[in-house]
Amino acid sequence: MKYKQLTQEERYQIYALIKAGNNQKQIADELTRSPSSISRELKRNKGLKGYRPNQANNFAEQSRKSSFKASKLTDEVTEWINKLLLNGLSPEQVAGRLALEKKVVLHHETIYQYIYRDKARGGELHKTLTVHVKV
Repeated sequence: MKYKQLTQEERYQIYALIKAGNNQKQIADELTRSPSSISRELKRNKGLKGYRPNQANNFAEQSRKSSFKASKLTDEVTEWINKLLLNGLSPEQVAGRLALEKKVVLHHETIYQYIYRDKARGGELHKTLTVHVKV
C-alpha cells in the first residue's frame, strides 16, 4: 500500500471527530486511514490545548520543505556536478559532496549516466574520470 500524507482537510476532520467524541479507530474508519496513522498524527501534534489541525498542517509542510530528499538533475545540480567533476572529484565524491553541502541526494550511478549522456552528445566530462589500477 502506497503511503499518502494527511491533507489539511483530513486534519480538520480529525479535529471535528475528536470533538464529537470519536475514538482513533472510528476516526481511521471515517477517513479510510490506518488507526496507527491517526495515532501517530495525534501523538505528534498534541499540545497542552489538545490537537490543533492548523499547527499540525504547518508542521507537516515545514517538515516537507526542509526534508532531505532525492533530487532530479536540475540545471543548478548539473552545474555543481560539472564544477566538481572538473575539479577532479569522482562521481562517488561528487554525490557525497552534494549530499553534505547542498542537501541534494543523488546516487553516484546517476552521475555516471549523466557523464555518459554528455559524452554521447560530444561532451568532454568523461575525460575527468580516472582509472585506478592496482599494481
